[in-house]
Amino acid sequence: MRVLLVLLLWASTALADGERAGKFDYYVLALSWSPTWCALEGDARGSPQCDEAADYGWVLHGLWPQYHRGWPAHCPTVERPPTRTMTEAMTDIMGSSGLAWYQWKKHGSCSGLSASAYYALARDAYESLARPDVFRKLKDPVKLPASVVEQAFLKANPGLEPDMLTITCRAGRIQEARLCLSKSLSPVPCGRDVVKDCQLDNALFDPIN
Repeated sequence: MRVLLVLLLWASTALADGERAGKFDYYVLALSWSPTWCALEGDARGSPQCDEAADYGWVLHGLWPQYHRGWPAHCPTVERPPTRTMTEAMTDIMGSSGLAWYQWKKHGSCSGLSASAYYALARDAYESLARPDVFRKLKDPVKLPASVVEQAFLKANPGLEPDMLTITCRAGRIQEARLCLSKSLSPVPCGRDVVKDCQLDNALFDPIN
């Protein structure tokens, strides 16, 4: 009985592939700290995002349709996939056209929007969140509480409340800042499965190149 209960609970909160496009509650705007991704994955892949001259800081990981519990993914859609020109145009904020393509395929397809409209909305969402300048000024790696990163974002974005933003960690490093937004891109409280702040007191934060 306990195993069955666990499986049912997991099914109710896990992502749902193949859901109807446009049927969701709010968006999660995910911004990745590029040096972290490069250290854990990008450098090994030889990604152009990690070149010394790239100068990426907080990059747009994605704009994700979300349920109050769980999220849709890989939704059937009548919209055409993005062209190479569309994905290339997103590299200035996403780091690579490959990421732009993948985000459309997994998340954008669930938005109910065309590819061009989804990318335009994602760019608007990215530009709506002030990214604290202090992190671009770092010269050396530092270890700090994840809560310091959250407070920096809250200070840079008056009107945000702590339950609208979460900071995630991976492998002992600051990974992402995730902001919850309405369909019209107004900040909203996150669902319980999104608000999972990193609790590390000594998370590694690498400087930009």
